[in-house]
Amino acid sequence: MMNGAPALAFTGLAPAPSTLAATRTLSAAPQLQAASEATNARKSRSGVLSNLGAGLAIGAACAARPRRTARAGQPAAIDEKRFPVLSRRNAPVGKFPKMPESVHPGVVSGQALIDLLDHAKKEGYAIPAVNCVSSSGINACIEAARKMDAPIMIQFSSGGSQFYAGKGLDNKEFHAAIAGAVSGAYHVRAVAEQYGVPVILHTDHCAKNLLPWFDGLIEADERYFELHGEPLFSSHMLDLSEEPLEENIEICVKYMERMAKINCGLEMELGITGGEEDGVNNEDANPEDLYSKPEEIWQVYEALAKIPNGFFTIAAAFGNVHGVYQPGNVVLKPKILDAAQKYIAEKIGAEEGTKPVSFVFHGGSGSDIADIREAVDYGVIKMNIDTDTQWAYWSGIKDFEAKYHDYLQGQIGNPDGSEKPNKKYYDPRACMRSAEESTVERMEQCFKDLRCTNVLGLGAPEKPENVLGPRRGGLPA
Repeated sequence: MMNGAPALAFTGLAPAPSTLAATRTLSAAPQLQAASEATNARKSRSGVLSNLGAGLAIGAACAARPRRTARAGQPAAIDEKRFPVLSRRNAPVGKFPKMPESVHPGVVSGQALIDLLDHAKKEGYAIPAVNCVSSSGINACIEAARKMDAPIMIQFSSGGSQFYAGKGLDNKEFHAAIAGAVSGAYHVRAVAEQYGVPVILHTDHCAKNLLPWFDGLIEADERYFELHGEPLFSSHMLDLSEEPLEENIEICVKYMERMAKINCGLEMELGITGGEEDGVNNEDANPEDLYSKPEEIWQVYEALAKIPNGFFTIAAAFGNVHGVYQPGNVVLKPKILDAAQKYIAEKIGAEEGTKPVSFVFHGGSGSDIADIREAVDYGVIKMNIDTDTQWAYWSGIKDFEAKYHDYLQGQIGNPDGSEKPNKKYYDPRACMRSAEESTVERMEQCFKDLRCTNVLGLGAPEKPENVLGPRRGGLPA
C-alpha cells in the first residue's frame, strides 16, 4: 500500500504507567529559560540560520505575549482563522468533538501531540505521514485529511527539504536543506488552521552523516520556542539504524535531552528498513537486520523513558521495505511488535494488554492490508507514505496531458481553431491541480486502510467558496 520504515512511538516519559501521566505534563517557564540559555551558549550558526532568524522573528512584534497554552473553547470565526504568528491571539482556536481537549486545528506539539498519538493508539487507528517536496503536495495532503475528517502528518526528508528550497541553491553545510525544511514548516503553519485539521509537522530519516541538517532544524525550533512557546516542528526523526545499537541510543539520548526542553518529540529507528529511499539504499541488507528483537526495543525504551519531559516514538523493523515490490517479495512480521509490547509491559510492571510503545511503520507500500491493520492493532500510530503518493501526483499530470494533449502542443492553435489560445491548458496550475486531485484520491484510500476516518467529528467539509473560474486563472471546464 504505502511507503515508509518501521515503527516509532511518542511514548511515555516514565518507566511505569503510574508515573506516565504525571511525567507527560509539560511545564513552560523552566523550559523557556533552559532553551534560551542553550541557544545563547551555542555559537550562532553562520549563513542560513542568521537569515532564518529574520523569518522566525515575524512574530517579534507580539513576542511579549504569554505562551500559547490556553485554548479557546468555541469554533473560530472566519476572520480568526489566520496564521497564528501573524495574529495577536495567544492560543489556537477551535476544538474537535471526538478529540482530547488539547488537540486543536493547525500544527500540534507538546502535550497536544502526545494526546493525539495516545488517542490513535487507544482508538486503533494510525495517522498517515506523507513526505512532501512542494507546497502543492502539502496542500493536497491536508485537503485529503479534511475530506476524511482526520489528522495528518506532513514530513520532510533532507533531500525533499533541499528540493523545497530550490535545486539551484548550494547545499554546503546543508544550508539549503535547512532553509527548505523551515520554509515548508512555515507554509504548513500558514495553511493548516485554514483547513481546520490537526497537523503533525515532522522531519524524516536523518542518518549520522546528516546530523548538521538536524542541528540546524533544532536551532530553528529553539528560536521559534523563544518567541511562541512551542517548537517550529512537532517532532524529528533520527535514523541511526546503521550504527551499533549502543551508539544509536547514546546519540538519541543526547538529542532528546535537548529537545525535551522545548517540548519537541523524537522518532528513532532501530533495525534496517530495506529497499531504497531518498538516496539511501538498503536493497542488499542482511535479512536478519530487517527484524528487531524485543530486547533491543526495550533497550531503547528504557534509555529514552528516563529523560524528564521527553517523548518519543520507535521505528522498529519488522520486515519493512521502502518502495513497491511484487506481492510476496516483502515478508512483514507484525507479531514482532506484539512481542515487544508484551515484553516491555512486563518489564515496567504494566497490566496485561498494555501497549507502552507507540510504533511507526516505515516501508509499507504494497503491503497486504491485513498486515497493515495487524501492525496498527499492535500499537502502530503512524505510517509513512511516499512511494504511493509520488506515483499519484505524477499520475495526475500524466492523465491531464493525455486528456488535453491536442491543446498542449503550442501556445496557439488547437482542435477548436487554429487561432485559439491554449494558455488555460498549459498554465502550470492546471496540471498541478490535476496532480493534487489524484493525490487526494489516493490519500483517501490510505486513510481508510489505516482506519483513520471520521475521527475528528467535523463531518464532511463544505464546498469551497470564491474559487476562481477559468477566466480568472481556474482550471479548464
